[in-house]
Amino acid sequence: MKKLLFSLLMVFAAGTVGTAVAQEVENGAKIEFEKEVHDYGTIENGANGECTFEFKNTGNAPLIISNAKGSCGCTVPSWPKEPIAPGKTGTITVKYDTKRAGAINKSVTITSNAVNAPTKVIRIKGNVKPAPTSGAPVNTSGAPTNN
Repeated sequence: MKKLLFSLLMVFAAGTVGTAVAQEVENGAKIEFEKEVHDYGTIENGANGECTFEFKNTGNAPLIISNAKGSCGCTVPSWPKEPIAPGKTGTITVKYDTKRAGAINKSVTITSNAVNAPTKVIRIKGNVKPAPTSGAPVNTSGAPTNN
């Protein structure tokens, strides 16, 4: 009988601790993005390479973004430095250097106090056209030119 009571007590205690841990995870800031990937498509060389990622704090504590880091020097993020209150939204702006022709496949790693995603990665992708050529036309026919 003592063993049965002890076993039931242990099961009850384990269930109570498990519930407390689950509630702990539920409390805190939570970050939810409207989109996690921005596709520029094909853009002109030197075009405006700025895009925004809107997010919302769906938790019950202020959300603090402590850092946002681009995967290279051509991808520069800016983020709100003040806490985002529960239920409020914020914006992370990413500026890409579009003077680099070719495919875009970059990431921004966000570090915050969000319980659901303390480290979150958002991405940009697309393609930048080559820079336009300038100057005198090139003679490719092999015939002499009259300048």
